[in-house]
Amino acid sequence: MSSFKEVRELLLVAYGSEIINDEEFLVLFENYRSRNPQFPYNSYPRFELENMQDDECLAEFRVKKEDVPRLADVLQIPETVRCEQRSVCGRIEGLCMLLRRLAYPCRHSDMIHRFARPVPEICMITNTVMDFIFDHHAHRLTQWNPSIMNAQALQSYADAVSARGAPLQNCFGFVDGTVRPIARPGEHQRLVYDGHKRVHSLKFQSLALPNGLIANMYGPIEGKRHDACMLVESKLLRDLERNAFSPTGEPMCIYRRPCVSSSSEFAVPISTTSINTRHGSLQ
Repeated sequence: MSSFKEVRELLLVAYGSEIINDEEFLVLFENYRSRNPQFPYNSYPRFELENMQDDECLAEFRVKKEDVPRLADVLQIPETVRCEQRSVCGRIEGLCMLLRRLAYPCRHSDMIHRFARPVPEICMITNTVMDFIFDHHAHRLTQWNPSIMNAQALQSYADAVSARGAPLQNCFGFVDGTVRPIARPGEHQRLVYDGHKRVHSLKFQSLALPNGLIANMYGPIEGKRHDACMLVESKLLRDLERNAFSPTGEPMCIYRRPCVSSSSEFAVPISTTSINTRHGSLQ
């Protein structure tokens, strides 16, 4: 199938040869105009990680240059990334596209000068690599991950939290929901409207560890749902009851805001509204 560019070039030839008249040329030339902006991606050099400076790589990908191949090995990305429409690229280039896309909010057109590919290819390659990583590694976030949440690790997290002045000796993580605003949908607006934040949104729940890692992630769910509902649906409480124990068998807990239901697996702060300052007592 011919591209819009090839058809427009043929129309110019036909018009120059007087095969079509002025009116036909104008109508056909306008009908075969691509809706996507035409970027001169061919004028840029092809991507080569070796041609990038270390600081440049860290600034664009948020990963050191020497760590990019290691990350590709750990994620088990295949040597060749193939898209459904048969676009092909190497594993390092595909991973770097995804890293650049996720490092900072940007458009696919902002990546053309780096990867010398048209916008549709950059979009499809990025999504293909992202889908591969999700299909092969999503369970590390959506399920209990014993590699970072075994008994010894939980105890080390609790010790780190306690060392920072926390009164609890068995609190190893922090759970909370986050609201991600979205554009107002054309239909079912009430499902995604968060009355508290007053925005249309999707919600996620994450369990963060003291070392900065996200140990568990759940979502997205509709913006109208309460954090307590999200906690129940995520089955995080069930996983805590089954797996959150110290090496000596003592139950461990996580810190949460006081908006969700009480449980021995959660530690909550005392609300300032519950303190009677006049009598110096707790209500």
